[in-house]
Amino acid sequence: QVQLVESGGGLVQAGGSLRLSCAASGSIFSINVMGWYRQAPGKQRELVANIIRGGNTNYVDSVKGRFTISRDNANTLSLQMNSLKPEDTAVYYCKALIRGLGYWGQGTQVTVSS
Repeated sequence: QVQLVESGGGLVQAGGSLRLSCAASGSIFSINVMGWYRQAPGKQRELVANIIRGGNTNYVDSVKGRFTISRDNANTLSLQMNSLKPEDTAVYYCKALIRGLGYWGQGTQVTVSS
């Protein structure tokens, strides 16, 4: 099992930046994939970016060139978000995959004002 706690959300103006962090505890060395998802009001939760053991990363097209995912150490996942847009407003969730089982954090709100 793994426990995930997100931090770093907040209110920012369009064009600004935020850095989200996800602190993992528990069986962190068994994690195969970690990622950031987001869910805007009335919309389905979507993958924003993930990083696979070994370092390969994937991004949804809408954030390419603006967001950067990194696994800073074994228990910290980050998402650097630059050039934020109002459409980036959502609750952002951290997820970890261990042997096909997904573990979620509680989420952190990101609000981008125009």
